[in-house]
Amino acid sequence: MMYIFHNLYLSSKQSKNFLCKFKVKNISSLLSQPQHISDLPDECLAFIFKSLDSLDRDSCSLVCRRWLRVEGQSRHRLSLKFQWPVTDLLPSIPSLFTRFDAITTLFLKCGPDPESVLIGDDALILISLYCSTLTRLKLHACNNLTDVGMAAFAVNCKGLKELNCDSCNFGAKGINAVLDHCSSLEELSLKRISGFTDSSAAIPIGPGVAANSLKKICIKKLHNGQCFGPLIIGSKNLRTLEISLCYGDYWDKLLEDIVERVTGLVEVYLKIWFSDVGLAAISNCSNLEILHFVETPVCTNVGLVSIGKHCKRLRELHIYGWKANRIGDEGLAAIAKGCPNLEELVLFGINPTFFSMSPLAANCKNLKRLALCWSDTFGDAEISCIAAKCMALKYLFIMECRVTDYVMEALPGRCLNLIKVRARGCRGITCDGMVTGVDWGPWDIIVDDGEGEPFWDDIRRDFKDESLFESVTDTTPPPDDPMEYEIIIHA
Repeated sequence: MMYIFHNLYLSSKQSKNFLCKFKVKNISSLLSQPQHISDLPDECLAFIFKSLDSLDRDSCSLVCRRWLRVEGQSRHRLSLKFQWPVTDLLPSIPSLFTRFDAITTLFLKCGPDPESVLIGDDALILISLYCSTLTRLKLHACNNLTDVGMAAFAVNCKGLKELNCDSCNFGAKGINAVLDHCSSLEELSLKRISGFTDSSAAIPIGPGVAANSLKKICIKKLHNGQCFGPLIIGSKNLRTLEISLCYGDYWDKLLEDIVERVTGLVEVYLKIWFSDVGLAAISNCSNLEILHFVETPVCTNVGLVSIGKHCKRLRELHIYGWKANRIGDEGLAAIAKGCPNLEELVLFGINPTFFSMSPLAANCKNLKRLALCWSDTFGDAEISCIAAKCMALKYLFIMECRVTDYVMEALPGRCLNLIKVRARGCRGITCDGMVTGVDWGPWDIIVDDGEGEPFWDDIRRDFKDESLFESVTDTTPPPDDPMEYEIIIHA
């Protein structure tokens, strides 16, 4: 092992620069065959550890006490998962965070057992005392955590930049404490926080000192979601806004107030009730590049025309129309005319025809990803204009539309950048449509009968969408990073 370690160190192209960076003395003698691995300074040893995967790092930490210490100090991300019948985290905190004393990102996840008493106020407060330099915190299913614990954590970790909470029980007072003390907070994501009840509706959220630094706000499945209005309106530097499944009154008035004060929005993801009034308000975001709006059956062509007229930088547009026939050719033609930079278009329950698909294909030269689902009008004529004009197209997804085997004849040899074509539940497409003798090139052609879930998996992966195809059981995974360390604590 020493020989391998030594060679790895000597072969690193960055070793000399690294030594200079840390002002290591006697560089020449150190680079010329050290007598023993123990001659390496801690900084160099940590640099080598960073070149190893997590399993090898675990093995190295068992070599000696020094390696255990250096390996722990070089970890910046820690993921703790607790499984029943563990009932108390407190006894483990001192030893864990003495070893991992350079942690900046922490992910705490409790098990599904409702009887487990895992991460409560005392545990989070103690963690905050050990990790005062924490910049990112992710909490999942921490049901014993209350406003008291969140408030104390906010006081001790004022440098926090990202807070991501899913399925926790604290409420408005805990969030307000974070906003009042964490002046560097850039990202706030809250999902299924049960502390937001009818009794907390009178407590407005924010803005607090964090409003000056916030760049992304995401709220999902929250009761009384509109109580976040003061925070959103006060976040002048906000670039990304995501509001999903926060039902109640229409959000039109609040959207108008938001856009009037927050002028730099670039990404907007909405899965709430609003009308053309709200859509017209969003159109005033001149820097808007990404717009997803879902489950808005009352929005019409009027609102979409406003987007087309004013959002010239739009790159991504996702619409879920509920087959209400309120959005169609008129609105999509306005998008084609006013949004030439469009790269991604996803339409659910919308009935476009040749009269809108033709200008889209002709004017949106950068259109790379196109998905059409549950359309009663999208057929062979529309496929023909796509094949003739969408030269940049890479991904095409069609589900339950009126296309036939003509798809197999129209596309080969025309859309030269195509990577994947997938059709699902389109009764007009048969296995006989796979014409022999046609050069399909390096395409991935998939036709299925509409059973199973892989179709959605493909769209999630290729379109990188998290608002239209959100899973109820979705959780935020820890980052895939060699410096991430996952510990599962059990009895």
